[in-house]
Amino acid sequence: MIPAIDLQALSAEDPAALEAMREAATGVGFATVHNTALSGGRVREVIETYRSFFKLPESDKKPYSMAGTGANRGWGAAGTEQVDPDANPDYKQYFDSGVRLKPDDPCAEMSVYAPNIWPAQPEGFEQVISAYFDDACEVAMAVLRGVAQSIGAPRDAFDAGFETPMALLRGNYYPSRPVWAGAKDLGIATHTDYGCLTLLATDGSAGLEVRKRGGGWIPISAEPGTFVINFGEMMEAWTDGCVRATPHRVVGGSNERISVPLFFNPSHDTNVAPLGSDKVVLAGEHLAARFCETYLHLKKS
Repeated sequence: MIPAIDLQALSAEDPAALEAMREAATGVGFATVHNTALSGGRVREVIETYRSFFKLPESDKKPYSMAGTGANRGWGAAGTEQVDPDANPDYKQYFDSGVRLKPDDPCAEMSVYAPNIWPAQPEGFEQVISAYFDDACEVAMAVLRGVAQSIGAPRDAFDAGFETPMALLRGNYYPSRPVWAGAKDLGIATHTDYGCLTLLATDGSAGLEVRKRGGGWIPISAEPGTFVINFGEMMEAWTDGCVRATPHRVVGGSNERISVPLFFNPSHDTNVAPLGSDKVVLAGEHLAARFCETYLHLKKS
């Protein structure tokens, strides 16, 4: 039910790979992607780097807290993000970083391009995460070109919109499900992603569930080196509903889980109104509004 796609075949315009991507994009809204430039070993290094940070005492993480900086970069403690207003705040921890801009870049003044905040420990955190961010963006762009071709658009239909992408890399730490957790307590509650394309690496643990179109849930997991991809609200709007943004959640279980999503979003001033229409919807305005609805520290401000 979830297509598995060879990225090299997709990039080589293999008809079967393109058809699988079309089914994923216009149907269930999810796929797994393998045979990319990011190896399983590389992904495991990133996961363990995040794990080392999350295992630090809270006093060591607090200086990097988004609640203190007021930005969408750095550490988020459990209970500081609420993706579903009908559920309780998510009980996961997370760490966000994004595209690196020069101080004189005009985009540096925009909230969606906040400066990165790097912890002193574990050693090498910035180097490992920054290098992975750069390479993951390349993989995401290759996937996006395959998506464009699969739905009958030019292969480079979205390229110009990603000159200065609002790409955000996140490390998520889901502890084992707390004993006090009730029906409204989740690792991350039911939601659709806000942006364009999500490239998700995981440690292979179960937990992620995709909502079926007719109701019910599909569990999905991937070992390091295989990626889960899905599409967000921005991509659904940009393609006038052709590509689907599908609700998903993480309930949590007996084991802890680490996932690393790259939210690959276009530049702030990219018009994500339906291709070929005369409407204007700026990507940055949509993303900033959704951040303010999700991060509790931004809701308060």
